[in-house]
Amino acid sequence: QVQLVESGGGLVQAGGSLRLSCAASGRTFSTYDMAWHRQAPGKEREFVARIVWSSGNTYYIDSVKGRFTISRDSAKNTVYLQMNSLKPEDTAIYYCRTRNFGEGRDYWGQGTQVTVSS
Repeated sequence: QVQLVESGGGLVQAGGSLRLSCAASGRTFSTYDMAWHRQAPGKEREFVARIVWSSGNTYYIDSVKGRFTISRDSAKNTVYLQMNSLKPEDTAIYYCRTRNFGEGRDYWGQGTQVTVSS
């Protein structure tokens, strides 16, 4: 089992920045990847960014490329999402997700609210 705890959400004006953190605990020695997803009101949850734990390779949805950066601190089992130049359309609940090698399931955090005012 893996437990994920997100933090760092809040209210920010358009053009501002926030940094989200997600700390993993439990069975973290076989992490395959960690990612951020988001769900806006009335919409389906969507992928935002992903980092492969061993290589550090990163992937982003097109709408956040150049504005968001995902990074990791392996010693702390923590993944970050630095969000710059925020837009009102970035408003959503942001969820952390992870998957371990050899397990056919994802683990999810409880989510953190990000609200961007215009």
